[in-house]
Amino acid sequence: MLLGIMITYPNAKINIGLDIIKKRTDGFHNIESIFYPVYDLFDILEVIESKKLSFTSSGIEIPGRSESNLCVKAYQLIKADFNIPFVAIHLHKVIPIGAGLGGGSADAAFMLKALNELFNLNLNVAQLVAYARKLGSDCAFFIENKINTVINCAAYTAVDKAEEDAEIAEKVNATGVLNLVNAVEKVDGKLI
Repeated sequence: MLLGIMITYPNAKINIGLDIIKKRTDGFHNIESIFYPVYDLFDILEVIESKKLSFTSSGIEIPGRSESNLCVKAYQLIKADFNIPFVAIHLHKVIPIGAGLGGGSADAAFMLKALNELFNLNLNVAQLVAYARKLGSDCAFFIENKINTVINCAAYTAVDKAEEDAEIAEKVNATGVLNLVNAVEKVDGKLI
């Protein structure tokens, strides 16, 4: 019997400008920024169908217990809704931890995408984003993994999301902040 295997390369991101708007009651901060993917700095994530769930890592040491790793949490999130088999997860960590480069968030989002593809779950982008938001404030960015303006980025609860969507729409209409993304172009390979 052939087991499914997936290898993927979760990349880093940088923030172009960062404005902390307010501290939230859930401990996160609302921010405004432009997230820009850095494709040349990446971890390596291997997911193999297995008889039991396991997590191993190499490269930069990852603090904490395996059960609290975002890749494991991403698996558990999908497993709660789909009858997928166990997997062996190996993460080779290259993106520095705690440096604001989104490494853990990228690992979680790429895990969601790997499970989706490996087990033919047919989740669309919106569904993957919804799962990613449950894992962390930066995770949803890595689903599409392209330059994006972020307004009031934070981990959302269902109630927060409904209230803040109205605030975000009002703010975007008033400031035109989303138009900043259109101003970022590459000319002769240089960012202007």
